[in-house]
Amino acid sequence: MSRVAIVSFRLGGTDGVSIESAKWIGALRELGHHVSTVAGSGTADQLLAGLAANASSPPSFDELNEALEPFDLVIVENMASLPLNVAARDVLYDVLSGRAALFHHHDFAWQRAHLSHLEGPRDEPGWRHVTINELSRRELHQRGIEATIIYNSFDCSPSRGRREWTRRALRLDDETLVALPTRAIPRKNVEGALALCEELDAVLWLMGPAEDDYGQKLDQLLEASPVTVRRMLPEDVTMDDAYAGADLVVMPSTWEGFGNPVLESVTHRRALALNHYPVALEILSFGFKFFELSDVERLKRFLKDPDEELFDANLEIARRYFNLNDLAGRLRQVLG
Repeated sequence: MSRVAIVSFRLGGTDGVSIESAKWIGALRELGHHVSTVAGSGTADQLLAGLAANASSPPSFDELNEALEPFDLVIVENMASLPLNVAARDVLYDVLSGRAALFHHHDFAWQRAHLSHLEGPRDEPGWRHVTINELSRRELHQRGIEATIIYNSFDCSPSRGRREWTRRALRLDDETLVALPTRAIPRKNVEGALALCEELDAVLWLMGPAEDDYGQKLDQLLEASPVTVRRMLPEDVTMDDAYAGADLVVMPSTWEGFGNPVLESVTHRRALALNHYPVALEILSFGFKFFELSDVERLKRFLKDPDEELFDANLEIARRYFNLNDLAGRLRQVLG
C-alpha cells in the first residue's frame, strides 16, 4: 500500500481540521496505508516550525522536500484553502509540483471577509481536491477546479458519557445546562448563546478557549451578561461526558466550514439550537430536525419532555450520510 503524508499548519488539536484529519488517518490506515503527519505546530510525527500559521518565516524548499520526499501521496489539510501562512503554502506548492497530492479543503479564504483578498487553491495534473460540503465544491468549480465531496464523518455509536459526574465537576445541580462546544472567536457568536441562555434561565458552558485576540471582547460580554457561565472542560471530562452532562447544545455561529457539534448533538442524542449559517442549511437539507435560536418556548417544552422519536430519526439520517464507518470506503473511491 501507499505511504501517505498528512501536512497542515497545525494537527492534534481540538479544531475541526485536526479532528477530521485524525479521522482520515484512521480510515487510511484501515485501508492499509502507512500514514505519517507533518505540521507546523501541535502534535505530529514531524514538526516544521515554518509551517505554523504564525511562523515568522517558512521552511526552505529543501527542508520541506526532505520531509515529504519519502511519500507516495501528500494530503494537504487546509493549507491551500485558508492560507494562514502564505509563504509556507507557496513552498508547499513548489515541493508538490509534479507529484501526487490530494487537497482536503475545509473552508476557503474567500469565505472569510478579512481573508478574501488571498489567492484561492491552485491545481495541477495529478492533484485531486476534496471539499467537506456542496457549497465549497460549487464555489471551487466556479473557479475552474473540480472536487469531490466527503462530508465530515462521525461515530454514530459514541460511548455513553458520565452525566452526573460531569455536572458535579461543573458544580451544578438541576440547572439547565447549554453546551457551546466551540472556541470563542467572533464568528462563533457567543452573544447569541448568551441571549438564548438568558431566555431559558440556563447555564452556558463555553468549552473552548478565546482565540484570534478575542479574549478581551469575550470578558466584556460575559461581564455584561446575567447568565452564569462555565468555562473549558474540567480535568478528566471527555467530550462524551460533556454531551451527557448537557441538556441542550447551541450552535449560534454565523459561519462554519461544517460545524461538527451539529452532528455530535445528533449522535449524542441532545437537542440542538442552531443558527442557520450557510452550510447549516445544507446539513438541514438531509432532513434533520433542530430548533432555531428563537424557538424559546418550544425548547422549554422539549427540555421538560424530550421527544425520543426525534432523536431516533436524526440519528438514522446521520448513520446513513455521515457515518465514520463509511469513511474508508469513500476515501477508497477518491484514491482509486
